[in-house]
Amino acid sequence: MVIDSTIITKYFPDLDPEQQHRFEQLGPLYKELNQKINVISRKDIESIYLHHVLHSLSIAKYIKFKPETRVIDVGTGGGFPGIPLAIIFPETDFVLIDGRAKKITVVNEVKEALGLQNVTAIHQRSEELKGQYDFVLARAVTRLSKLIPLTFHLIASKDKNAIPNGLLALKGGNLQEEIAEVTPRHKVEETSIQSYFDEEYYAEKHLLYLQK
Repeated sequence: MVIDSTIITKYFPDLDPEQQHRFEQLGPLYKELNQKINVISRKDIESIYLHHVLHSLSIAKYIKFKPETRVIDVGTGGGFPGIPLAIIFPETDFVLIDGRAKKITVVNEVKEALGLQNVTAIHQRSEELKGQYDFVLARAVTRLSKLIPLTFHLIASKDKNAIPNGLLALKGGNLQEEIAEVTPRHKVEETSIQSYFDEEYYAEKHLLYLQK
């Protein structure tokens, strides 16, 4: 079953016309680009709005980034969750990084096609990057115990949002063993994504927040 961009407006009914148009463009754009540079599985591309776009936007249900917030999406792949969030939060600065150049090529193509002025794409690994950001995003990148030392040097100490700066990770499955690996000083707050979106796909999808 192909799910189109109306699933986005189902959960985000207050989008302005430009945002709606950009979300409508996303599916066809990724489908076209994916034929040249494979960043999403061929089978999955037909479910891009449910499996990738809406999944990314669960972060927008958890936190409303204030203007001028700086966010870095590590291991962004083809641009998730960074691209959908950049559409939702046009006054937030997003830096999307990945260690694979072809992934960043796709991100830049999407950025240009949509005219997203608040997105910067960089071919680099997180441990090599310098700079300070309010939030680090990671979607199915690696275990938390490895992700923390790779990213926490990027998190700024001064807070400006409703929750303190930290890491927001999107993960699936039973995460109790993975969470148990994290040292007690990093408290992990786990939220079921199905509390935001009622589709069965999200039954075992979770958003994890770790304050620095």
